[in-house]
Amino acid sequence: MDHAIRELFERVKTGDVSIGEAMDRLKSWPFEDIGFAKVDHHRSLRCGFCEVIYSEGKSAEQVVEIADRVCVAGGNLLATRASHEQFEAVAERVPQAVYHPTARTITVRQHDAKPSDGMIAVISAGTSDQAVAEEARVTAEIMDQRVETFYDVGVAGIHRLLAQSERLREANVCIVVAGMEGALPSVVGGLVACPVIAVPTSVGYGASFGGVAALLAMLNSCASGVVVVNIDNGFGAGYAATAMNRLAARDADSRQHGR
Repeated sequence: MDHAIRELFERVKTGDVSIGEAMDRLKSWPFEDIGFAKVDHHRSLRCGFCEVIYSEGKSAEQVVEIADRVCVAGGNLLATRASHEQFEAVAERVPQAVYHPTARTITVRQHDAKPSDGMIAVISAGTSDQAVAEEARVTAEIMDQRVETFYDVGVAGIHRLLAQSERLREANVCIVVAGMEGALPSVVGGLVACPVIAVPTSVGYGASFGGVAALLAMLNSCASGVVVVNIDNGFGAGYAATAMNRLAARDADSRQHGR
């Protein structure tokens, strides 16, 4: 949205768009009422990224209409929990849409990527946790974050994680995804100085209670600096990690310029 507003102002400046036309366009930009939804076009100005579509529970037609309005407004698009059917419907309207099947996400990139200097590490305990980890990765990358993945490094074979410890210490934020007993975030928290975002997954046998066991373990972590998001919420972890990484970049820029 900030790109679209700047472009509109430039076109008014050059005379390509009249002031009246610009005012008409701005009227719909705080939010746009499309009947079944009110699309928040100012969210990127407030929060740093466009409104994200949670696709589960929506019809393909509803996802298409929201996605179309976000893309017309000029922003990058992210839709989570999306089915392939929903993606195919979006792609008919927005041909540049990309589907990430493991993450179950749809993305549309309308602005050139500007990867962050700081790195976000996405770590998963087992292959069964990878779908949630991929949702976190895709979320951070569409928000212009540099991401490195470390998959299948759970505590049952701790040497796999320890072999990556030097690289993990270079991250500004670690996202750690684990199901079953949920021990991995505590281990990572004892290896790194950066924030650790723990993501419990619903992976596990009966007494894992659909991820509740991992959630409680992570909430009770003895490692400092571990924070926890909801069960299977890779999107929330990716978004939060992006906010943290952006603050780190802003702080580094301020120190560089003596502010």
